[in-house]
Amino acid sequence: MAATLKANNTYIFPDDISSSDFSSDFVWGSATSAYQIEGAAFEGGRQPSIWDAFCLKNPGAIDNGDNGNKAINAYYKTKEDVQMMKKMGLKAYRFSISWSRLLPGGKASMGINQEGVDYYNNLINELIENGITPYATLFHWDLPNALEEDYMGFLSELVVLDFVDYAEFCFWEFGDRVKHWITLNEPYTFAAMGYAYGTMAPGRGGGDTETQQAVLASGNNLGTRNRARAFNNKEAGNPATEPYTVAHNLLLCHANTVRLYRDRFKESQGGVIGITLNTQFYQPLDPTSQDDKDAANRGIDFIFGW
Repeated sequence: MAATLKANNTYIFPDDISSSDFSSDFVWGSATSAYQIEGAAFEGGRQPSIWDAFCLKNPGAIDNGDNGNKAINAYYKTKEDVQMMKKMGLKAYRFSISWSRLLPGGKASMGINQEGVDYYNNLINELIENGITPYATLFHWDLPNALEEDYMGFLSELVVLDFVDYAEFCFWEFGDRVKHWITLNEPYTFAAMGYAYGTMAPGRGGGDTETQQAVLASGNNLGTRNRARAFNNKEAGNPATEPYTVAHNLLLCHANTVRLYRDRFKESQGGVIGITLNTQFYQPLDPTSQDDKDAANRGIDFIFGW
């Protein structure tokens, strides 16, 4: 057991760093997520996401009781924000698409919100006109709340079909100009914080610190494949299984979407598709110990090995 803990989690940054330290093809840019910046949460045809529901139910979850109802009002500041990016010298901008702004009911069959389509078309066009390459993230944790209520969202494999349909809609609408696609933003964070710790939407899991640490350290329980149910049918959920069920379904969403893009869109649109992962770097406490080196590798694999 001790060997599993013998790895240093390090954050080391040099004191001086400049663009010359990077290769000439390194892309300098910035990134945002829809719920954190757009605002207009109940305007322009958008319907609630799980983050709207989470903040409404847990007003203290964000500092000062804040929420994304207004955020920084980016929905109304496209031209102003893009000009700011241009002045900063950004060459790329990664934004996320609000699923519930495009498809308010979560499914194309339930209606398409043309106002939402127009908003992202205007953003993409404005970026390109100002020499900034758009990078579009399909999912940055804001599942339409309609799907959460319908079948418990990412706890059900039903989400895979809906996600792929949503992605296909985005490829058709924006793929003539967007050449860099990201399926998921930090799936580890979404699964862990939303279903083990319960500190992010949809706010399931929780429990005492010892339980949380045990859940995140186990790494060996993939949960049920199909439709998970809350632990004893309680809203709190089961932090021992649900994060792994969600992780599994996230991977299915990613894999099926990548296959769809490469099979049906890549040749005609000429883009690329991938995933955004977060990680920390672990070093063995004792570099001469194989157990410690194995522990460090496990630490990286557990977070980064999607």
